[in-house]
Amino acid sequence: MPDAAPRPEPFTARTPPAQIEDLRARLRATRWPDEPADAGWSFGADVGYLRDLAAYWADGFDWPAQEAALARIPRFRVRLGGPSGLGVHFAHVRAAAPAGTAFPLVLSHGWPDSFWRYSKVIPLLTDPGAHGADPADAFDVVVPDMPGYGYSDAPGGPPLDSIAVAGLWAELMDVLGYRRFGAAGGDIGSHVSRYLGLDHPDRVVAVHRTDAGVPFFDGDPAALAPEEREWLAGAAAWGAAEGAYGAMHRTKPQTAAVGLNDSPAGLAAWIVEKLRAWSDCGGDVERSYTRDEILTNVTIYWLTGTIASSMRMYRANAAIPPAQLARRVEVPSGFSLFPGDIVRPPRAWLERTANTVYVAEPARGGHFAAFEEPEIYAAELRAFFRPFRPLSTAA
Repeated sequence: MPDAAPRPEPFTARTPPAQIEDLRARLRATRWPDEPADAGWSFGADVGYLRDLAAYWADGFDWPAQEAALARIPRFRVRLGGPSGLGVHFAHVRAAAPAGTAFPLVLSHGWPDSFWRYSKVIPLLTDPGAHGADPADAFDVVVPDMPGYGYSDAPGGPPLDSIAVAGLWAELMDVLGYRRFGAAGGDIGSHVSRYLGLDHPDRVVAVHRTDAGVPFFDGDPAALAPEEREWLAGAAAWGAAEGAYGAMHRTKPQTAAVGLNDSPAGLAAWIVEKLRAWSDCGGDVERSYTRDEILTNVTIYWLTGTIASSMRMYRANAAIPPAQLARRVEVPSGFSLFPGDIVRPPRAWLERTANTVYVAEPARGGHFAAFEEPEIYAAELRAFFRPFRPLSTAA
C-alpha cells in the first residue's frame, strides 16, 4: 500500500511560562567578561550594549506578545522526505488576488535567522493593493524554516546541505499544489534558491537573489574581467577579517554551540554582532531593528535550541563538490544588490554564473533587506517577477 501523501497541519507555537522564567533567570545570572577600554564593537560584540540588551530581555521584553504577533501569520508543519524524513515548519499565506491568479513564491532565509526574516514583507507581497502597489502583483508566499532552524526539525544524522534543502522545497511546493513557482532568497537561502533553479528547472520559473553566494572559481584568473578579479580579492580579504564565525561553523560547530546553547547572553552576542555588521545601519544596529525585533529573532533560536543545528549546515555546504559550485543557473535570474550587504558581486560575475536578466542596486538596505527595508524588497520582487506572469500553477 503506497504511503499517504504528506499533509500539512496548522501550527502555533506556545511557550510554557517556565521556559520564559528560566531564560530570565539565566540572563540575570550572566557572568560578563571584561573588555578593553573604549573597545565598542572593534573586538567583536560590544559588552556594554549587550548588558543593556540583556537587562531589557530579562525584565522588559514581552515574548508572549511577540509570539502572538507571529501566530497571526498562517503557519504549518509537514513531514517531507518520506516516512523517515523531517518535520518542516513553514508560513503559507495566500494572495488577496482571486484564486488561481497569484504567483507562487518560495522564500528561503539564511543564518542567523529563520522565517522571521520575511515576517514584515509577507503582507506586502500577498496583498500589494492594500499597500499602494498593483494588486496584479500579488504572490502566494511560502516561507519554510530550513531543517535545523526555527520550528523545523533538526536532522538526526548528518546535516543537510543546500542541494538537499532545495529538493525538500520542491517537494513542499508540490504538496501545496504548486507545479510551477518562483524562488527567492538571501545568504544560505541564495544557495537554496540557486539549486532550485539548477535541479528543478521544469518547476522553477525564475530565481531572485540578494547575493551570489560565496564566490567559487578554479579556472585561470586571466579569463576573468578586472572587476571580477578585484571582487574575488575583496571577498578573500573580507573572509580573513570577518569570516571567523564561518570557519567555526564549518569545522567545529559543536564547540561553540555548548556555550551558545547554555547562555542566552552568549547567544545574543553571536547573533547581534552579525545583525549589526551585515545591515545598512551605520554602526547602530537599532537603526535597522527595534530591540523587540532583535530579541524576537534571538529568542526563537533560544527557545527552539537550534543554534547548533543551524551552524552545522555550514559544515554540510562546505562539503558540496566543486563541480556543483561551478554550475551555471540557466533559469532566468535576477539580483537586487543592497548597499549594506557584504561582498557585492559585479555584473560580469552575475552573468558568468547565471542567466542574469535583472540587476538592481536599491538605495538602502543590507544583508537582511527583507526585514530592514521590506517595502523596497517587496518592490524588487514585484519588478523582477512581473514579466513571468501569468503562470499556470496546476500540479
